[in-house]
Amino acid sequence: MIDVHAHFADEGYAFPAEWEKIRAAGVDTVILAADTLEHAAWHMAFCEAHGGAFFTVGVHPEFAEAEIDFALFRSLAAHERCVGVGEIGLDYHYGTETKEAQKRMFEAQLEAADWLGLPVQIHSRDACADTLEILRAHKGCLSHGFLMHCYSYGAENLAAFAELGAYFSFGGTVCFKNARRAVEAAEICPAERLLTETDSPYLSPFRGEKNTPANIPVIVRRLAEIRGESVEALAAQIEKNAKTLFKKLK
Repeated sequence: MIDVHAHFADEGYAFPAEWEKIRAAGVDTVILAADTLEHAAWHMAFCEAHGGAFFTVGVHPEFAEAEIDFALFRSLAAHERCVGVGEIGLDYHYGTETKEAQKRMFEAQLEAADWLGLPVQIHSRDACADTLEILRAHKGCLSHGFLMHCYSYGAENLAAFAELGAYFSFGGTVCFKNARRAVEAAEICPAERLLTETDSPYLSPFRGEKNTPANIPVIVRRLAEIRGESVEALAAQIEKNAKTLFKKLK
């Protein structure tokens, strides 16, 4: 099984015990997403020491007003274990004061991903319309594929992103009792575009607990229940999808 989006850098996990727990759970591939270049470098070092671990490089919209060191960005992206650019995008949840800066940084990193020939992991929170607008305007930068990480815009918006070529990853939120919109989106997501993530250490399927990629089997079982599929068939489809989007996993 595979977790296409987790965070380890500065999150207080106890290694190697946590990694052993993840592998024992049957999760053999984890993609570690960056929110800063410093965290991408930390993840790179982790991946060099752990088989089955891969990483992405990118700057989260939270840091939209920072300057990106694109020389370091390109250096990290060239690593054999770097499979994509992310997480990048827009986040208006806490306000729109940095909205224009977020848009500029998002666009710059989409262009960088295209130049590097890498797929993109997109973070989009309370910014559906602007995210779609930017993706449509930069459709030429999406030829290497993109993922709507922790997709949260419901079934009603899924087709608009799918039309642009999106993949969609679902995590622990589909296990929440009040997660109607996430469940409805997961139910109709095209089989060939479906992926799984934990967004560890956040969004554990077990309320109040720190999340871990070891919870991926819980998420896969819940998705299989939602979609009326076998766990084995769904897990195989997800692995195929991940290797189609993140070509450096092969």
